[in-house]
Amino acid sequence: MRALTIAATGMSAQQMRVEVISNNLANMSTTGYNARRAEFADLHYQQLARPGSVNASDGTVLPTGVQLGLGVRPAAVSVQLAQGSLSATGGDLDIAIEGAGFLEVTLPSGQIGYTRDGALKRSSEGLIVTAEGFPVSPEIVIPDDARSISINADGEVYAYFALAAEAQLLGQFSMAGFTNAKGLEAIGSNLFIETEASGPALQSTPGQDGLGTVRQGFLEDSSVDAVKEITDLIEAQRGYELNSKVISAADQMLAATSQVR
Repeated sequence: MRALTIAATGMSAQQMRVEVISNNLANMSTTGYNARRAEFADLHYQQLARPGSVNASDGTVLPTGVQLGLGVRPAAVSVQLAQGSLSATGGDLDIAIEGAGFLEVTLPSGQIGYTRDGALKRSSEGLIVTAEGFPVSPEIVIPDDARSISINADGEVYAYFALAAEAQLLGQFSMAGFTNAKGLEAIGSNLFIETEASGPALQSTPGQDGLGTVRQGFLEDSSVDAVKEITDLIEAQRGYELNSKVISAADQMLAATSQVR
């Protein structure tokens, strides 16, 4: 009774789809989060009669054959790259990326991570860090006596002091782009690391080489569309129920077979 195992793969696929949707909804308010989408592919086919097989001595061939599918399997959970709306915060160290690109972050292991979460902070040493405390690359230190901070569209960070009329340039944020940004590996905390699928990071400055610019005092909202996610959730739930009905029907058929005398 193949229907049992086929329907089981269908239920498993819809369960994964619900898990992806639930993660999207859970991150509705996560800064810079991009929604994920579960993608599926059909499994192998059992060829009871291959299309094109010779069916008679005169050379007649089967036009379609008999191919029985064995179910469905997960193919990918891909990131739907989209620019989230920008929300004004007024924070000196809150920045949003308008366009493509990621900020570079130095992880404790020394590896470079990438993020679009621009909710930056200031450490006790004056270093500009992420909310998790990871320094933004290149390292920029804000002096203790700085009165205010200004960040322009090119990512240049300026500090204003009480006894100086002109601002002092402290440094400039670098940004990275990827040939296939969907191939980045998510490691949590709004961070990604590069993989062979993503290709190497193409480093540049904001506004150059196709990368976006920086807006101070804004944060990028999550790109999750709650209405679409709820619609997909209902569809996945119905798909799960239909596959469970197939299992019930197959069970009843097996029961009828065992009761034959």
